[in-house]
Amino acid sequence: MSMSTTSMLVRTLLFFSVLLTTSTTVHSFSRLSMSMSSSSPVIATKLTELGIVLREPPSPKGNYVSCVRTGNLLHLCGHIPQKDDGTLWKGRLGESLTVEEGYESAKCCAIAILNTLNKELEGDLSRVVQVVKVVGFVNSANDFEQQPAVINGASDLFGNVFGAAGVHARSAVGTNVLPLGIATEVEAVIEIRD
Repeated sequence: MSMSTTSMLVRTLLFFSVLLTTSTTVHSFSRLSMSMSSSSPVIATKLTELGIVLREPPSPKGNYVSCVRTGNLLHLCGHIPQKDDGTLWKGRLGESLTVEEGYESAKCCAIAILNTLNKELEGDLSRVVQVVKVVGFVNSANDFEQQPAVINGASDLFGNVFGAAGVHARSAVGTNVLPLGIATEVEAVIEIRD
């Protein structure tokens, strides 16, 4: 065997070794999340401690649905930052809003996702296995670079409510405008059990 063939073989074996290890780790983490997933009373207690009251989610305002299920994954549409009084967090980060206000806006988006999730799961949030992916959009001034700190408002809420099952992959994206002039919009993919 030539040196380059041996080198390629070693790299291929290493790749599959890492792939197998990663797959096992992800599977183990998923099983850990399932075993650590809280029962509905525990989640309800956490929500109460956080001062969150789940409400009936609003109907979609366009030609889409709030949630699509494929297998055991729920794909939740972009949710907007509606406050308890019904008003929206509006403005642009780096101009009219601070990072702390953006954080609260993203948190409101995550609460809106919980409202939709609660309806979809018929009040049984203990069926959440894993918050898999979160994508957050931040209405940003051209020189604003703290989108991750803003979207932490959503990520922190999911972690606080679901524990290890709330830890997720994420993208935090800056944009120059969002619908209705809102500050943030957040969407999620969530794995559930039957």
